[in-house]
Amino acid sequence: MSDTVADFILTRLKQWGITRIYGFPGDGISGLVAALGRDDEIEFVQARHEESAAFMAAAHAKWTGEVGCCLATSGPGAIHLLNGLYDAKLDHQPVLAIVGQQGRNALGGNYQQEVDLQSLFKDVASEYVHTMMAPGQARHLIDRALRIAQARRSVTCVIAPNDVQEAAAVEAPPHAHGTVHSGVGYQAPRLLPADKDLAAAADILNAGEKVGVLVGAGAIGAETQITQLAETLGAGVAKALLGKAALPDDLPFVTGSIGLLGTQASDWMMRECDTLLMIASRFPYSEFLPKEGQVKAVQIDLDPTMVSMRYPMDVNLVGDAADTVEALLPRLKPKTDRSWRETIEKKTAEWWEGVEQRAKESADPVNPERLFWEASSRLPDKAILSADSGSSANWLARAIKIRRGMKASLSGTLATMCPGLPYAVAAKFCYPDRAAVAFVGDGAMQMLGITDLITVSKYWRNWADPRLVICVLANQDLNQVTWELRAMADSPRVDKTQDVPDIDMAAYAELLGLKGLRIDRTEEIGPAWEVAFAADRPTVIHATVDPDVPTLPPHITMDQAKSFMSALVHGDSETAGIVKQTIKRVTDR
Repeated sequence: MSDTVADFILTRLKQWGITRIYGFPGDGISGLVAALGRDDEIEFVQARHEESAAFMAAAHAKWTGEVGCCLATSGPGAIHLLNGLYDAKLDHQPVLAIVGQQGRNALGGNYQQEVDLQSLFKDVASEYVHTMMAPGQARHLIDRALRIAQARRSVTCVIAPNDVQEAAAVEAPPHAHGTVHSGVGYQAPRLLPADKDLAAAADILNAGEKVGVLVGAGAIGAETQITQLAETLGAGVAKALLGKAALPDDLPFVTGSIGLLGTQASDWMMRECDTLLMIASRFPYSEFLPKEGQVKAVQIDLDPTMVSMRYPMDVNLVGDAADTVEALLPRLKPKTDRSWRETIEKKTAEWWEGVEQRAKESADPVNPERLFWEASSRLPDKAILSADSGSSANWLARAIKIRRGMKASLSGTLATMCPGLPYAVAAKFCYPDRAAVAFVGDGAMQMLGITDLITVSKYWRNWADPRLVICVLANQDLNQVTWELRAMADSPRVDKTQDVPDIDMAAYAELLGLKGLRIDRTEEIGPAWEVAFAADRPTVIHATVDPDVPTLPPHITMDQAKSFMSALVHGDSETAGIVKQTIKRVTDR
């Protein structure tokens, strides 16, 4: 048979370098599904739910820097994509969503599964969303969607009615008025600030006596340049959560994470510095940055619309992180007074000593921080780490030491539940020869993770290295929300909204042919990690952890303290355990 529009779409995707699509079939994309059946080159990853497929596409973009691609049917399938696509949009990741639609003759007729997809996707794919109303549009819609996704680092969407998918392909529109003749390819420009702006930034950084640096996700890949800058300026470097893998934590001047999930070393540095350099970060919490007017400040960002958004900068440098820092380096003067740097290194070392001390505190039955601390030294080289949104993100931020070559990410800006495991699954497809680890709460596992484990059971035998470890923090509590109630809402734990059923995830993993381990005592933690990293298949570790262990922010505000005390006074069901664990942690600080 002659090629259909669906066949042409797949061919065009391959010409752009797309080799994998995450999705789930449906009759609104029957033409594309049939074309996938005829194509032996594009890999189709069948997620159990379209939301997971979109998370995987977002993670694909984060792990590889390539455009992630997801596919869903019309109406309900398309709607399911939205949460994962918003995760990509808010973290500025290039993702193309291809969604089906009812046949053109039915549109506007209140037809089954007919949804106004153009309007539905107009926000999440605000840079580009279009409906393919004729076969001759396929070429330029795919070309523009992919080019814009890369150039704007955004989500784009192409809507394909099912009758158009099955129509004969038009590879080259006629050379006539009213036709569009697009081409394949995108080459990112090299963006550098003007010399006068580099000079102004260097003047500020050279004049500063106590330089603090904050890096974000856009600094990943600029490790060499930023390390040299920090050495020259005698600076410390804090990391926003999405930038956790930008610099390894074994560098003595890397103070770790910043913000509510941050370290005391990072918090101290931001309070005491006289000069701030923000590199490729849009960290939103101003209360953890220097007070306005305290410092002279320079920002480097690729997007000119996002500079001076979080702090009023003295100099804004629009450009790529690595190239801009490289251009700055010859203008910087080495600091001869290293006392600031020495203090930062001392504060950082004390923080890591405190992590170990707090991780070894007793809990009922297991201290969750101990899980992460024990995992950290055992992580395989080049491991890829993900965490769900919740207390697992807190412990990842604080207790895991990232080493060179590792990757780590999560849902940064949207901070949605459920991406932890789909991110890890995508990591295994992108890098099948590397170990992946997902840290997930029991609430997220029950919301979507159970189905993602079925996806793991379907595909794991295809991976060169079968090690995918899912560590489930089982505390029968929506723990992050519970602590937010106590710290910010003047409310005790609301048992009827926070209780999570006790489901044995290790036993469930065994039912799926995976390896299941349980941790119910502290002495089981280390051996469980060792067994998991030596296993011949994916492993689920069900860790029964104490929900009363608090993840205290680096500094506690008076409002937070009042809210916390109000929660206890008003009869929190876990008051005794909370008081016991909080006293331990405050004493250790």
